[in-house]
Amino acid sequence: MLTSLNLGDGQNIGTTNGKIALDCSVRTTRQGHICISTTDFFFPLVDSPYLQGRIGAANVLSDLYAEGVGDCDFMLMLLAACRDMTEDDQKICTREMVRGFNDACLEAGTTVTGGQTVLNPWPVIGGVATCICSEGEYVKSDGAKVGDVVVLTKPLGTQVAVNVHEWRVRKTPKWTELTKQKVITEGEAEDMMHAAVCSMARLNRHGGSLMVKHHAHAGTDVTGFGLLGHAQNLMDNQAAEVGMEIHTLPCIANTAKVEQSGVMDFQLLAGFSAETSGGLMICMPEEDAVAYCRELEELDGEPSWIIGRVVADADRKAGISADVKIVEVETKC
Repeated sequence: MLTSLNLGDGQNIGTTNGKIALDCSVRTTRQGHICISTTDFFFPLVDSPYLQGRIGAANVLSDLYAEGVGDCDFMLMLLAACRDMTEDDQKICTREMVRGFNDACLEAGTTVTGGQTVLNPWPVIGGVATCICSEGEYVKSDGAKVGDVVVLTKPLGTQVAVNVHEWRVRKTPKWTELTKQKVITEGEAEDMMHAAVCSMARLNRHGGSLMVKHHAHAGTDVTGFGLLGHAQNLMDNQAAEVGMEIHTLPCIANTAKVEQSGVMDFQLLAGFSAETSGGLMICMPEEDAVAYCRELEELDGEPSWIIGRVVADADRKAGISADVKIVEVETKC
């Protein structure tokens, strides 16, 4: 749709043609530094405005961390207050969103230095994250090599969990069907939503900061296009003619069961279920990946998984194996 506009000038680093970036704009400044910047925003998916703000910040920062950096130098906030709320509700909701966003930024070791605020039918929050670094302090997005394994740092299934939560709260026909089929209990649905919120609110900071140390060759984060969508985007961006074979799908406990029930097709097991503030997906040598996963679990208290392998492929295709393994993930949050 936008190809004819010829966006970009060919000077972005880590992209196949130097034009529009994969996750971040990575540029060399006039002074010779590397400037990494990204933007994103978040619509309400959770009941708490505080958590919406926190997840919004984690979502913005995740793109930055996918470039193999662990520090954000500053953050601009993009805020939309809901014009259709009462004045008191608007003040409370907006304040809590900003508080959650700011708390996540402080945890990330960064600060909000400015931004923009508008009125909107829905409360929305996001930002612009920027890191200034030097060559060798980040990971270019186009260096995946044949033989690399693929690491995922968060489980899949946030879209399923959020929707099931909404069905349960509203007592919709879909929730009735799930309970009729005995697919999931009320308690399991609550646990599933809690796990999803914990995952979405958790920063990918440690995952990004360890990428250079463990010789990562390329990375992205898993968000709106789903696991396979982002895997394909990553392979399309590589300098070498490579593809990806995915053999393992770590899923939040019971989300795969909901998918398999047939009540609604989220395409979770096909790799296209949208994720919010999902994990990093990183290509690196296998021996480094094992050490990376071990060190990251020590820091975050949650596991990561080797989910696939980079293979030679002139067509640059990413795919999920027919005998893919589903891993049920119980979060420790």
